[in-house]
This record gives sequence, C-alpha cells and structure tokens, in this order.
Amino acid sequence: MQFKNTLAFAQQLDNEDPLKNYREQFHFPKVDGKQVIYFTGNSLGLQPKRTKDFVNEVMEDWASLAVEGHFYSKKPWWDYHERLAAPLAKVVGAKTEEVSVMNTLTVNLHLLMVSFYRPTEKRFKIICEEKAFPSDQYLIQSQVRFHGLDADDAIVEVKKREGENHWRTEDIVAKINEVGDALALVIIGGVNYYTGQVFDMNKITKAGHDVGAFVGWDLAHGVGNIELKLNEWNVDFAAWCSYKYMNSGPGNASGIYVNEKHLNKTDIPRFEGWWGTRKETRFLMKPEFEPIETADAWHLSNPPVLSLAPYLASLTMFDEVGMPTLIEKRDKIVSYLEYILQEIDKEVDSTFEIITPRENRGCQLSVFLHGQGKSLFDYLMKNGVITDWREPNVIRLAPAPFYSSYEDMYQFGQLLKKGILENS
Repeated sequence: MQFKNTLAFAQQLDNEDPLKNYREQFHFPKVDGKQVIYFTGNSLGLQPKRTKDFVNEVMEDWASLAVEGHFYSKKPWWDYHERLAAPLAKVVGAKTEEVSVMNTLTVNLHLLMVSFYRPTEKRFKIICEEKAFPSDQYLIQSQVRFHGLDADDAIVEVKKREGENHWRTEDIVAKINEVGDALALVIIGGVNYYTGQVFDMNKITKAGHDVGAFVGWDLAHGVGNIELKLNEWNVDFAAWCSYKYMNSGPGNASGIYVNEKHLNKTDIPRFEGWWGTRKETRFLMKPEFEPIETADAWHLSNPPVLSLAPYLASLTMFDEVGMPTLIEKRDKIVSYLEYILQEIDKEVDSTFEIITPRENRGCQLSVFLHGQGKSLFDYLMKNGVITDWREPNVIRLAPAPFYSSYEDMYQFGQLLKKGILENS
C-alpha cells in the first residue's frame, strides 16, 4: 500500500479498520479536555470499559455471599483463575493445561527458576541478554547468589555488536554453543523493552536444548503483542505481566507457561502451597502435596480474584478478535507510524533513527531523536501525546491495535513537526 501523510488518508484507513469499534470500548485520559494520543500500551494498557462490570460482579458477590462466594458466586472464586487459562493459551500458543495465572511477574520468574535453574558443579551458567530489564538482572543475580555462586562467573551476557542497536540471533546461538555443557539456563526477554526487538525464540530455544540447558522467556513485552508458539517451540517455561498489551490494570496478576513435559511430576523441584495440590483432595487437608496435573501446580495461595477479574475482562476481547487480526493491524499501523516519522524527518531536516529492527518488531518503535533533547518529549506530553522517554534521547512509541487509530499517527506527526520547529 502507498501511504500518504494526510488527514484524509489516515481517516480512510480508520474507516476500513476491522477493529475500529474497539477504540470506543476503552477509557482515554484527556489533556486540556481532549483525548490523548496514547503510545504507552507497552507500559500500561488503557482500561477497557467492560472491566468495571467484571470487578463489580466480584464486589457484589462478596457483599451478598461473603465466604460462600468461593463456591456459590456467579463465577466461583475457588477456581476463578481456571477461566483465564483457555483464552490465554490461544494468545501464547500453548495447551490450556500449560498456562496459569498467579502472583506478579518477577515473583513467578523466581518460582519458576526454583524448578528450572538447578546448578551443578559442572552445569551452572546462565545466558541472558546484555542490559536486560533491571528486574530480570536482579532476579538472575540473586538466584545465582542464592545457590552460593559468583555472579561474574555464572552469568554470561550476550552483547550487541559494536555500533549496532540490536542482537543477532547467530551471536546468541554461538554463545550458547561456546558455553556448551556448562550452561544450565537461557533466560531472555522475548521482546526487548528498550529497543522493541523481537528475539527468535524458536531458534534460541532449540540451541539451548541442543546443549542440554533449560530455556525460559520473560514475555512482559511479548504477550498480546506478537505471535507466540510456546508449545510448538518446546519452550520450558515463560512468564509475563498482564498490564501492558493485555490491559488488565496496574501491577496486575502474571501469567505463567510450563511445558507439558514438566507437568504432573512429583520429583521436580518446586516451592509448594495449598492451591497447587489436587482439587479433589485439597479440602481433605492432607499432609502430602499432590500436584495438580497442570501449570496450576506452581500456585501457592488461593487466587487474587479482584486482580483476575480485570484480566478476564480483557481476555474476552482477545478471544473475540484473535491474535491474527490484532497482528495484522499492528503491522499496518506500525508501518504507517514509521512512514509518518520518515516524512516528518524530511520536512524538518532532522534525524530520526529507528533502532527497532524492521524484520523483528511488534508494536513498539524505539526512536533516537538525534539533535533533540528532552524538551521535545516534554512538549509532546504537554500537548497530549503520551509517550515514553529513555535516556539519552530515545522515545518509545507503541501503538496498540485495539485502541490506536491511524489518525493518531497522523496527528502525532503534525505535533512532532511543530514541537521540533518550536524547540529549534
């Protein structure tokens, strides 16, 4: 398609958009009484309007039933989390039994590493990407120290090549082969938070397995954004938050994936709790732990129903639309945003450098604003463009297909142009 940098063209694309009606199903912040252009669904997704009904249902059942709500509410609380597994499995490319929801992201990664980081005298190293998200860095470092190992010795970071902004798959695979039988675990963010690069999870997982290591993925920026085939790729484990592209609310519950080959095992190392034991015998209060035959075996406590309700509300939308439709719009709207940036770059004689690789990206474009300072970001925010700043001079733009419009992309370009001219 030949794009045009005109309002009429952007509105035409919106009229043809099969997801256009979903935009009205979200709450937008306003600046000076005008709905914002929202680019930070990669940080916190907008609130779906249907969320309130799901939360109110729980509140009403709590008020009228109290403890009996566990079994007699409209959606009984004791198995509320199970309602999320099937729609989530479609989003991540898994079998229903491989998926569950509990806790928050870093908590879940710690719990999963109990099972999948089992260092021995010979096999103890972890491979991760250079400058991973800080929480992942702290997670890995503390796990290594917990096992009495030296982080400098045990942690191997794969670096980008000098002068390049993204990782090369062949470099990651080469590092895996180099570490070889000393490698215990590969754990990487499936979509890099800073650059927006999507890693080749299939090839990297296979490479890790070929040398005998476990492979897991932090999918905070991946779930609800990119096509995932966790079961087909034979990934050992993964975890993700739900408040970015999944629109479930700030700090909300995390999803986990555990490959079917690791399920229904009593000998796997695992921190255990009451809600991970078999439902059939849970209320017999038996002293022996009997793991549920699904990823629910990693549960410790009863599910946080008030957190799960917004997640379930959002998942109904994903179930209605399906990831293929979301991805089709994602590719088109991100390409249009890229085009707008290039056109404005020509008009203002500035230099924008998109550091997100075109062939490996999802919703996010990370853009170096060469010659521009944070004053441009401040201008955009003041004028109703909610975006994200990363030092030294990168803005992250993530148009979410559920609620971002093509007109948003056009209007952003006009504001960007005005901001550069006023700040130059």
